[in-house]
Order: sequence, then C-alpha cells, then structure tokens
Amino acid sequence: MSMVKLVNVTKRFGKIVALRGINLSIGDGEYVCVLGPTGAGKTTLLRIIAGLLEPDEGEIYIGGKKVNGVPPERRSAVYMFQNFALFPHMNVWENVSFGPVIKEWDSEKIRNVTSEVLEMVRLGERRDAYPNELSGGMQQRVALARGIAAGARILLLDEPFGALDARLRVNLRTQLRSLIKDQGLTTIHVTHDQEEALMVADRVVILREGRIEQIGSPQEIYNNPQSIFAMSFVGGANFFDGVVYKSDSSGSTIEIRGGLSIRVLDTTKKIGERVVIAIRREDVSLGKSRRRGFNNLLGEVVDAMFVGGSIEYVVKLENDVSVSSRILLEGGDSRIFRRGEIVIVSFHPSECRVFQYPERGLLKEIEAI
Repeated sequence: MSMVKLVNVTKRFGKIVALRGINLSIGDGEYVCVLGPTGAGKTTLLRIIAGLLEPDEGEIYIGGKKVNGVPPERRSAVYMFQNFALFPHMNVWENVSFGPVIKEWDSEKIRNVTSEVLEMVRLGERRDAYPNELSGGMQQRVALARGIAAGARILLLDEPFGALDARLRVNLRTQLRSLIKDQGLTTIHVTHDQEEALMVADRVVILREGRIEQIGSPQEIYNNPQSIFAMSFVGGANFFDGVVYKSDSSGSTIEIRGGLSIRVLDTTKKIGERVVIAIRREDVSLGKSRRRGFNNLLGEVVDAMFVGGSIEYVVKLENDVSVSSRILLEGGDSRIFRRGEIVIVSFHPSECRVFQYPERGLLKEIEAI
C-alpha cells in the first residue's frame, strides 16, 4: 500500500514553476530520499506533503485518502527542520509530550505515551534536560520522539544534517535510519548530499528543475543513470563529446576531439550521430604501458589530490581534454604518479555509457547542477 502518493502535482510561485506534474508513490515504511541541487523543488515538495503549501494542480493522498486542503496537524506527518525546531524553554519531557497535550489527551495517556517513546529513543534518563544541554544526536532523537508521541506515521526531513559537521553527520545518518526502521515510519528525506542519499535511502528520487529525473534504488541510481544530469550529479564522471563513425555487433567506435577514438559496447546510436560518452572516475585507470585492447590514451598528469583512501588524478590527454581518475590506495602499494609524468589512461568499453547529445549543449547540461 502507498502511504504517500502524489498525482500530477504542480506548484507555481508567480512565474516560477517549482514543481511540474510530479507523480510519486511511497510505500508504507519506506525510506525515500529526494535528491537534487539547490532550486530543484525539494523543499516545496516536502511542504506540500506536510500541508504547509497547497498545490496549484494535482492530488496528494496519505494512507489512501485525499488530503488536499487538510491542515498539517491532521496529516499524521511530522516535519523535522534542519535545527529540529525544539522548544528551548521546554525540557525533553515537555517537548515530547507537546503533541499529546495540544490534542488534549487525558493525563495518564500523555504520561504513558511520553514515557514509552522516550525509552524507545533511549532518552528516558534525560527527561529533565533542556535542548541546549543535549548533543546534536540527542536533539535529533527528541525531535523524532516528539513526532512519534503525537501519532505521526510519516516523517518529513528537510536537510536534517545540513548544520552539522562531517563526522557527526555520518554517525547520525545511521542512527536515525535505524530508529526510523525500528518504528516502521514512512520517511521522506530531502537532501542535496548524494552520499547521504545513497547511504540511507531505500529509494532515491532525483529532482531537477521541478521534474523527476530518475527514481530507483541507490544501486540503480549509481550504476544505471538514465541521463547525463543523473550521472554527473550522483558520483561524478568524465564526459566526452563525439560522433559515432563505426558500429558492428560487438560495439561502436566514437571519434572525439583531436581525432582520438573511444570504443563502447553500446550499439543503439547511428553512424554520424553526435553523442556524449560518460565514464566514472573510478573506472579510469592509469599506467606506464599500453594494455591490450581498446581505449588506451596518452596523457600528462597535471594534478594529484589525496582523498582519504584514494588519490584523484587529473590527466590532460593529447587533445587537451582533461580526464579524472580516482585510484584506490590498497595497503600503500598503489603506484603513485607525479605531476608532469606521462601516463596511459585506460578504461574498458563496458564502463562507457553513451547518451544522446543534449539540446542545450553538454556544458549547460552539466552546469544545470
């Protein structure tokens, strides 16, 4: 059963169309991340589900019931802002019991529910503490407990880790997902952080300029991007503009700038068609000698950056096009290349994805991020 369903939802702000015909179904207990750049319409989508905004067109359903015009407090959803929006003058107990109190439940029910939920999020011993006395992780759990105590079955997260440092963000992601899954909550989590989305989501929705670009599991989104935008936004890639000049049953050969050629397995494009080849950085290897087979291009290392357990190289090819390669450091045994060193850039034809050349041009397609 779909806990949340949007049908042809459109929202405008004057001449700006923030959402364009959104169709989306989210299952009961599913954790969905809405991923996209600034201005894609992510927060607008979340606020429409919460009831803080009404769509200009389309319908919203929660638990199978149409909720257009239904106020936020009657939608069984809790909206968690970036700062968790706790009441600073209330202690943990008062914050968590706020919803039941407002709904005028009897005192025994309020006490039982509040106590149970605080134990659930492992904060029973901090019931008398105030928000400024709690860590970021504890504040997050208080906000979650407050929503559960109020009877929420849908959790709406708007960039919940945006204000936290990198190390804390990683820890809280896993803690929050674990708590949410334990409670069986349906969760819609808005973020512009691709790593965050891939780490916590059951499914990822890529939103771009108010439209859904792609929906799929984290693995599907990363391994099978359906557009140049999706491939560039999630994981990053190298892009080559070229023309198909040879094709047979085993693949195609595409000529790129400077007369260089790249072999791909794709056979769906016509000879003479202008295309874009995309190759993930981690699928590009560097060496000192040519390997057997296709796609061995000569180049010069112009930059090398240490990135945790890997090194990211930038290599300028003979045609002056730059290629990025991310090489995993394995026990310190990986070959280190220096700036100015001549190398062979290699990648397998199976790692090359081929897209139609975009109408707006390759640079504008990528810059749309």
